[in-house]
Amino acid sequence: MNDDAKREALAAWYKLLRQPGFRMDSEEHYDELLKAADEMERLELINDAEWRVLVREAGVAFANSIQGVGGGT
Repeated sequence: MNDDAKREALAAWYKLLRQPGFRMDSEEHYDELLKAADEMERLELINDAEWRVLVREAGVAFANSIQGVGGGT
């Protein structure tokens, strides 16, 4: 496993987590996070446990984003 590639991939993933793409809705954001996590696992940059952490964090971000949509202010 290449540590530099892993570090770069994780940095990109967390940047996407914090800053969704322009005009990206909650579902698209979630899907992109999952795709990126899957690709990192496929390339063996992360292991199964690390993949599960990313998927869990993506789920929390998705839940938080849709909670604000229907929750009112």
